[in-house]
Amino acid sequence: MSGPLPEYVDVAIVGAGFAGLGMAIRTARRGSESFVVLERGDSVGGTWRDNRYPGVSCDVPAHVYSYSFRPPGDWDSLFAEGAAIHDYLEQAATDEGIRPHLHLNVDVTETRWLPDELCWSVSSTAGELRARVLVVAVGRLANPMVPEFDGAQSFPGKVFHTAQWDSQAPIDGARVGVVGTGASAVQLVPELARRAGELVVFSRSAPYVVPRGDREYSPAEREHLRVKANADQLRAELFEEADKAFAQRRGLHPAIDEIRDRALGHLHSQVSDPGLRADLTPHYEIGCKRILLSDEFFPTMTRPHVTLEPSALAKFDGSRAVAASGNSYELDTVVLATGFEAARPEFATRIVGVGGERLLEHWQAGMVSYASTAVSGYPNMFVLDGPNAALGHNSAIFMIETQIDYVLGAMDHLTAGGPIALEVMAAAEQAYTREIDERSASTVWLSGCSSWYLDPLSRRLTLLWPGTGQSFRDRNGTFDPYHYERVWAPDWVDLPVS
Repeated sequence: MSGPLPEYVDVAIVGAGFAGLGMAIRTARRGSESFVVLERGDSVGGTWRDNRYPGVSCDVPAHVYSYSFRPPGDWDSLFAEGAAIHDYLEQAATDEGIRPHLHLNVDVTETRWLPDELCWSVSSTAGELRARVLVVAVGRLANPMVPEFDGAQSFPGKVFHTAQWDSQAPIDGARVGVVGTGASAVQLVPELARRAGELVVFSRSAPYVVPRGDREYSPAEREHLRVKANADQLRAELFEEADKAFAQRRGLHPAIDEIRDRALGHLHSQVSDPGLRADLTPHYEIGCKRILLSDEFFPTMTRPHVTLEPSALAKFDGSRAVAASGNSYELDTVVLATGFEAARPEFATRIVGVGGERLLEHWQAGMVSYASTAVSGYPNMFVLDGPNAALGHNSAIFMIETQIDYVLGAMDHLTAGGPIALEVMAAAEQAYTREIDERSASTVWLSGCSSWYLDPLSRRLTLLWPGTGQSFRDRNGTFDPYHYERVWAPDWVDLPVS
């Protein structure tokens, strides 16, 4: 790994998950900017480094959930396991020569815009540096949401989040509880049921689940897909097919009826008990929350040693976990599959922009941006995988690559413009926010359910792009300086040279 931090770089990238590593690779290939990648963890990979729970995998096909600008990954199945994705990212960092620029176990404590120097001061546990451009790539799934429960201190067993997996916790033959029935839970529950003596699943609201249909590739298929042209063709087909699903999220008929029938038919075919089936039936419109993929979750819930508790975990009473229904269960281990602080990212407390405003304050009514990448009042700062930059129906990597192209276009403009900074106009940010709200109004995400896609206070859709992946690229794939102010350096400043 690299040594001490440099004093000044053209680009500081915070985070080494898919977004940060992709930004680093594309920057390195240009060869015209100095850069560092600051990563608080001990390796690249982001969420695929942190999430090591049994059964962890991606619910987007691997050939579309990988970099288009890299040689194709040699995936052994349609959907990749978490460890395989982490290995893929580690290999990319090595192959692309990123490791000399990578500073691991470095937590960025504050970033502050310096108007007299037209650069960012980046403070970290490894020291301080200055950077002309700041790329925030901390991701949406960086900080686990860990609820507080009354009586938690009295519980003698282990309690931990899926993203903080405790491999020493009692599982085999033990009494285990899982809190939540989201994407992580439907992967984890079947694995735990194979090992636990008793398993209780606390479900605040039932999920819609459709068949996963995973399969292994044959040796001949893997050889065929190691050819980039063949992998690119499959990637395009997978992406185009997935993008059609946005019609479901708009509530259009017959698309939404077909996916609802598919999910409920999956439930009815796998759960025969009418009482259990009723408890596993959602009471909101499909797509309002994330649609999950699993062939094993429903059969697991019918096993005799598995109990569905159709209410949330409310508190602990000694070794008993007490549900909102009043039911209680003697447990040895409780796993929190409770998601992440996605709509209100903690890192926003560490970014100080023009006039000393913290990004958290700027986002007090929910995350806003221009082009889902730039924020007014924060010159030369770009956020990847942030406000309205995710999809509920297709690959996040397509979105990230679109944003990287946008940032590289901005960097080209900065290079050609001389001693300037670029700050997106407040009016442009406001107009873009109105556009997002108008696009969102008719989608299922605002149909009344509570989901992590919405800001918890304003109830605006702040995480997802309310359109197809292709429409995001058409709208936001090319940098245009028209909506930016050129901020000039004062005459008396001698800007650093990288």
